[in-house]
Amino acid sequence: MSDPQQPRGDVPRGDESDIDVAIEEPAAGSPERGTASTDAAAGASGPGVPPTREAADVPPPSRWHTMLHEIATGNAIISVLAVVLALVVGAIMIAFTDERVQQASVYFFARPGDTFQAIWDSVSGAYAALFQGAVYNFRRDNFIDGIRPLTETLTFATPLIAGGLGVALAFRVGMFNIGGRGQMLIAASVAGWIAFGFDLPWGIHMLVALVGGLIGGALWAGIAGVLKARTGAHEVIVTIMLNYVAFYLVSWMLRTPGLLQAPGSSNPKTPPMKETAIFPALLGPQYNLHFGFILAVLATVVVWWILNRSSLGFKFRAVGINPNAARVAGINVKGMYVYAMLIAGALLGLAGVSQVLGTVTSGFTAGIDAGIGFDAITVALLGRSTPWGTFAAGILFGAFKAGGFSMQAAEGVPIEIVLVVQSLIVLFIAAPPLVRTIFRLPDPEGRKRRSRATTTKEVAAK
Repeated sequence: MSDPQQPRGDVPRGDESDIDVAIEEPAAGSPERGTASTDAAAGASGPGVPPTREAADVPPPSRWHTMLHEIATGNAIISVLAVVLALVVGAIMIAFTDERVQQASVYFFARPGDTFQAIWDSVSGAYAALFQGAVYNFRRDNFIDGIRPLTETLTFATPLIAGGLGVALAFRVGMFNIGGRGQMLIAASVAGWIAFGFDLPWGIHMLVALVGGLIGGALWAGIAGVLKARTGAHEVIVTIMLNYVAFYLVSWMLRTPGLLQAPGSSNPKTPPMKETAIFPALLGPQYNLHFGFILAVLATVVVWWILNRSSLGFKFRAVGINPNAARVAGINVKGMYVYAMLIAGALLGLAGVSQVLGTVTSGFTAGIDAGIGFDAITVALLGRSTPWGTFAAGILFGAFKAGGFSMQAAEGVPIEIVLVVQSLIVLFIAAPPLVRTIFRLPDPEGRKRRSRATTTKEVAAK
């Protein structure tokens, strides 16, 4: 089959620039695309001229070949392989820090099998403990107790998913929302103040606290959006500074009687949340999984609909790809910056609300964010700034958090190794050429360049 990018016979050969444009940028929906081989064969054949060798000898690629090539050159495979590489490096670190491996390595040349056995025992034991602490514990007597680790994973993943969606949405608009910590603290403070300071009926109390937290997070992030739209201030600097402002503001309110500090206490901590405002448990009181996980799932669906099914999402993506072109097309770029930060702040506010109304209901301190605001950046990067990719990445990092404690308790593996694995995931995701080189994956850009170069040489030869 001939190359569908070959020029048609009616293209003037004297204008080389026209030929290049026609070759390099063909219309995706051009009707000639489906009959390129027929046209090329007809143009090349004639009285005494046989069909071209390309049209006769080159078979079209099969569907399986096309599918496998798309998988190998896609972004999803890079994320999966980045996790695999990080786990491999983590296994090396586990082996090097294990005392049994160190003892066996002393006489490695005399009995190398002992060293390899010790390495296998340490790595397999650590990752088995990670699995049993994050997914299912086979040592329990019944299914109800064995499935508890999975519920803990989902509990840890709830704020990570919500926060990751807030960061991912800003990424799609071309903005870096580094202010997750501040947005979570403000949202948690507003929701917590409503939760312990008012007496409202069950359901209404929870709804008011939830909405108040979302508004608090949205307004705090909206400050950065307005400053970028009105003054051109870079959102990275603004959001980082707002993190410090929020932290010290909340710390001051926690030390001030009558604001957030518990009455009659000198500790910088709030009173416990009232029962009418707490998220209900999803699977009963024996599990920590709460209604916040359902809200995280709904948030994922809403963000997916906004980005892929709404006109607002189209404008977001257009601004993220090229704000100048979007401005020429009539899109209010400054308005998109403000709207994006408002929605992103509300999503990170959901993460803060989930913490105070679902996970830590006995009162919170200034450390209620627990580093989730920065972990959300990692989750968004691993999820490639897509809603469902971020959802899956949030569950993975929730599993790391839940299983890391089990791995430390059962095998004595330092919890910092889990943090190193998370950091390595980001490192490998940020370097796709490195991952492709290690696993010998094809480079999609390289294939396009080679195809264009080959076509240009064929045209030049004619």
